[in-house]
Amino acid sequence: MSRFSINTECFDIPVPGSPFDLGSPRRAALGNGAPAHAPAPAPAPPLAIVSKLAHWDEKASVRVKPRRILMRDEEAQGKTFFTPELVPVASHPLVARLGPEAARQLEVKTLYRYLDFTTRLELDAISPVAADIALGRAGPELPDVMRQDAFKLCTDEAHHAYFSDDMKRQVAEATGIAEDGPTTPRFLRRLRAIRRDLPRAERRLALGLFSVVSETLISGILCQVPRDERVVTSVREMVADHAEDEGRHSAFFSQFFGYLWPRLGNSLRAELGPLLPEFILAFLEPDTAPIRRSLRGLPLQPDEVETILAESHPPAQFTAGAREAATVTLHLFERHGVMDDPRLADAFREHGLRD
Repeated sequence: MSRFSINTECFDIPVPGSPFDLGSPRRAALGNGAPAHAPAPAPAPPLAIVSKLAHWDEKASVRVKPRRILMRDEEAQGKTFFTPELVPVASHPLVARLGPEAARQLEVKTLYRYLDFTTRLELDAISPVAADIALGRAGPELPDVMRQDAFKLCTDEAHHAYFSDDMKRQVAEATGIAEDGPTTPRFLRRLRAIRRDLPRAERRLALGLFSVVSETLISGILCQVPRDERVVTSVREMVADHAEDEGRHSAFFSQFFGYLWPRLGNSLRAELGPLLPEFILAFLEPDTAPIRRSLRGLPLQPDEVETILAESHPPAQFTAGAREAATVTLHLFERHGVMDDPRLADAFREHGLRD
């Protein structure tokens, strides 16, 4: 199964079924309003708004799951800290020749990066949007049931950030492997750059649309790690807890998008719509800078590091994997008419996300 494989069974709900130029050419092409050939805004279709977190008190990990404690004897029994297939650099021949300790370090540091990614995503991107929804600041007036759910989302996301940081500390203490140093995840750097290029009034909406993308994508990590019995139990259980919560979050943000998108005017849809494929790729594209830093911590020559990176993360494989990981998100956009605008459909094609 690839890094981006989709298995909707890892969610407990039914699921229906990155550098990019953000400079003046794109903005100039869009202009300050809707393109001349854009379809007229359709009236917002009736949408049955129901709570997607109705049983939150009985299901949310923050309510019903225990703290996951690392059992230190499991590594001695041959277990690893991350699914090896999700760390392709660790199995590269240039790394394999260095012995098992090199692969161990790369797997542990990949776990650290995943946990940091989760913490930053939840606190820097999703939590502000959930707070805006809860407080009625996220675009058109939202139904009260959606706002109630958003308060629960705020609690969930803070808990995900907490247990990610907690597990990272436990693993660092048990293994003696230090982090390579603080870094800002690539998706967050891209998100900040994209929002800086927008008028201030549109930045909150853009963050909301990014949250729709990130919460409806289904990554291989959430599906594979909980099922991989080679991985230490506490990590598998923690990722499983996260995946179960994310199933409900996916349903919430799908409903949120279905309510929001038809209520945006032509001008906003034309301006923000082309950002949707950019958000998908910014979220999924491998963050090679910290991987390079981890490789440089091994006895490798600089040219060997670049060879490992190039051969472990080939661009063609990424493009195919990204489309697979984004299947649910792309179907969501199709259902709500995003692709009905030829210009928006072209934007997805240009980014390799549509035939």
